[in-house]
Amino acid sequence: MKYVQFGLVVLWALAFSGRDVRAAEPAARVFRAGAAAADITPPLGEAVVGGFAPFPSVEVHDPLHARCLVLDNGETKIAWVICDNLGIIAEVFDDARQLIAKETDLPPENILMAATHTHSGTRAQSAKYRPLLVRGIADAVRQATENLAPAKIGWGGIDEPSEVHNRRWFVSDPELRRNPFGGIDQVRMNPPLASDVLIKPAGPIDPEISFLSVRTADGKPLALLANYSLHYVGGVEKGEISADYFGVFSEKIGGLLHAEATKPAFVGMISNGTSGDINNNNFRQGNKRHGRYEKMALVADLVARRVAEAEAKIDYHDWVPLGSIRQEITLARRKPDQAMQDYFARRLALPADAEPFHRYERNYAARVQQLLEGPDSVTVPLQAVRVGDLAITAIPFEVFVEIGLELKKKSPFGDNFTIELANDYHGYLPTSAQHKLGGYETWMGTNRVQLDAAERITAQLLEMLAELKATSDK
Repeated sequence: MKYVQFGLVVLWALAFSGRDVRAAEPAARVFRAGAAAADITPPLGEAVVGGFAPFPSVEVHDPLHARCLVLDNGETKIAWVICDNLGIIAEVFDDARQLIAKETDLPPENILMAATHTHSGTRAQSAKYRPLLVRGIADAVRQATENLAPAKIGWGGIDEPSEVHNRRWFVSDPELRRNPFGGIDQVRMNPPLASDVLIKPAGPIDPEISFLSVRTADGKPLALLANYSLHYVGGVEKGEISADYFGVFSEKIGGLLHAEATKPAFVGMISNGTSGDINNNNFRQGNKRHGRYEKMALVADLVARRVAEAEAKIDYHDWVPLGSIRQEITLARRKPDQAMQDYFARRLALPADAEPFHRYERNYAARVQQLLEGPDSVTVPLQAVRVGDLAITAIPFEVFVEIGLELKKKSPFGDNFTIELANDYHGYLPTSAQHKLGGYETWMGTNRVQLDAAERITAQLLEMLAELKATSDK
């Protein structure tokens, strides 16, 4: 009888104090997501980059955007910002992180920022464009955090090999293998299409289109982040600004997923995978002729349709562990030896109209000189992000496809993809084996860091993935 009376007294006391007796039960975990896009189209007149001779922009064909996805599982917040740009240096991204830290509660170090590598955008660090770009990145993140709402998440992938081709080839004609340093390489980047001189590609491809899909708690499409190892498509009018196929995909995917025209609006985005040696040219068979902007639309439509097909089959989760690790790695910068310096001195001493050994030898004479006069090392950021059993690695280079394939193979997570040109921009990253073959991507000045940098970066990322899995699984 005493025990009954004691229990009644406890219940009466809890009721009188206003406390719910169910409060002792563990609260249900809530997973939230938010997405937004901000216009980062540069002003006309800014130089369009992507080639050896930049030229002023004269018209905007389609606007450029910074697209953001934020995830919050109640314990950790992470985010991605994918920007329509050739490549963005860390200082620009860091300016945006400072604004984000002031305007949101999102940890700046948990944000993975990357450029798509459109070749029809302008310099991120120009005095006129830089503040507009920084503000746009911060606005996309701030709006995405304001849009956070209960959600569920899933991920998957599907192969589409038809649009990715290794652009480095063994060719029989030594004239096609000349380099700006007075030598003959073993391979050629972008050889003549459908030519008898083609022997075989110098490397593989990664056919997978990976994606991360988010829906609202009641099942409506909220956002989708895809990843494909395709350099870019091109086919633009000279002087026109365009987001390339990355922008077209981002607009198409919502309709294919039957996203409703609601607020906040669905946000689609696609990041660049490991495509440093991959492009959209079918070298063996040749390319069909297309009008301006036609081919990028065809590629984007196919990629979007394939993603929509795979998205319909994935499982969604009401809650998943999240995690992010950022580390730095210091790499030696390449320097010309005395023989190379002497070679360029002789070439530059010739009359300007003298027949060059290679058409870009003067360009590379300047690039090599910059490396000679520059610092001896560079410190670059690496990042690994976890979403459930999916890991996303981030590398600030134009990354050879072999590196992404190795990370997928050796990752401790069930699924893995890599976003290149992330958090900084440091040129090309070939493997040591590809360095031995030569070719544009390996030339000093195109590649700026030590020859075994790819192997060092891969090893460190795999250690980060192991740490991320161990800490997030606790």
